[in-house]
Amino acid sequence: MASFLFDRLIGPGLRLLDPETAHSLTLKALAAGLAPRVTEPDDPLLATRIWGRAFSNPVGLSAGFDKDAEVMAPMLALGFGFVEVGSITPRPQGGNPKPRIFRLPDDAAVINRLGFNSGGLEAAAQRLRAYRAGSSKGERQGLVGINLGKNRDSADAAGDYAQGAAALAPLADYLVVNVSSPNTPGLRALQGRGELEDLLGRVTAALPSPAPPLLLKIAPDLTEEDKQDIAAVCLAAGVAGIIATNTTIERPDSLRGSARAEGGGLSGQPLFAASTAVLSDLYRLTEGRLPLIGVGGIASGADAYRKIRAGASLVQLYTALIYQGPALVTRIKRELARLLRDDGFESLAAAVGADHRYSG
Repeated sequence: MASFLFDRLIGPGLRLLDPETAHSLTLKALAAGLAPRVTEPDDPLLATRIWGRAFSNPVGLSAGFDKDAEVMAPMLALGFGFVEVGSITPRPQGGNPKPRIFRLPDDAAVINRLGFNSGGLEAAAQRLRAYRAGSSKGERQGLVGINLGKNRDSADAAGDYAQGAAALAPLADYLVVNVSSPNTPGLRALQGRGELEDLLGRVTAALPSPAPPLLLKIAPDLTEEDKQDIAAVCLAAGVAGIIATNTTIERPDSLRGSARAEGGGLSGQPLFAASTAVLSDLYRLTEGRLPLIGVGGIASGADAYRKIRAGASLVQLYTALIYQGPALVTRIKRELARLLRDDGFESLAAAVGADHRYSG
């Protein structure tokens, strides 16, 4: 029924609205409890354990949907194995001028140049504390990652990330240092070897003990040298994992949408091949020693499976939800479980990086 309502009524209605208005209304509806709940248990084959945490399935919600930690429980109720909130900046900021989100429906894609619009860490921390307190009331809990950003006008980027990490670490199942958004000036320069070593060193030093796993989110627009440096720095710094990838500043010739020339980061189906290639390269460069989260263009169980075989221990999606609605999560999980069984895998973990083992 939820799928029917979205396909016939809700989805078309939302797509008649400005994208950012539609997103705001969606968040309000979710917060008001006007969302379906998936009661079907996850297939045991999809269960995995990473960083000492049990994931009932590997399909997560990527950062960008729930920027201010407002709808964690409703999104987990849709069947996600985990959700990631943010990017959260130390101080509130409005982001870039509107309009700043553009749909490309013919391409199953979106371009955004939001610019880390954020209510700030204090407001997010209050909601995260309330969410964690819900477990004592018997409310459903799930795994929540927290994605950290820097304020646009900050002169000390590493200081911003360290401040966010120190404040939000006790509330996170994992933390993400996001240095890959294309919409904050100078941010991607932090992926350079020297800058990254300094940044991760300061963030790690700011973490309380015990600390949650610390992950790095990278861009798809990297040279081979960039990828080699990132892998080396992450291994040396004790980073727990890498998220590959953020949106791209590239514009494939195949794009048909009228908004294709808009500035910002491109997400969705056109990003799939490039992001999967970066993911595969990082798996190779880290020799499979770091858990990777594969993001970019996932819209089916087959897409998720390709990311996993390329080296992803977990996957995330967002853009496909805009076009396919909440029933997509369950479809992906069912398709993924079937593909794993068809190829004879007895666990999700056994499929991670399979393409590297069987490539000859």
